[in-house]
Amino acid sequence: VQLQASGGGLVQAGASLTLSCTASGRALSDYAVAWFRQLPGNEREFVAAIHWTGGGLRYADSVKGRFAISRDRTKNVVFLQMSSLKPEDTAVYYCASPERDHYVPRSSSGNWRYWGQGTLVTVSS
Repeated sequence: VQLQASGGGLVQAGASLTLSCTASGRALSDYAVAWFRQLPGNEREFVAAIHWTGGGLRYADSVKGRFAISRDRTKNVVFLQMSSLKPEDTAVYYCASPERDHYVPRSSSGNWRYWGQGTLVTVSS
């Protein structure tokens, strides 16, 4: 199973950006997917999660109202739409999926089995 995160880039504060997560080796439609982010020297931080159904949305307090997680089950892709970006949103963003299907782990990164390679989001002030 391999996940691929893409869509990162350099944007100014206040801008929007959409990240995508795709998978090879599994149908994402049967699995919960989460987004995490990490800065060098920091622990990986939970950002958002979505159930296999497309419901059960969960967000970190720091991104509520600005980020939206969604999925296109027919295209095997999960999105993270980020708006009103702030410099403190700068990080490498990872998507993750658990070992089991139809199961949603807790937000701790250790509970998620498969990870994408990460995509860098840089927000300038």
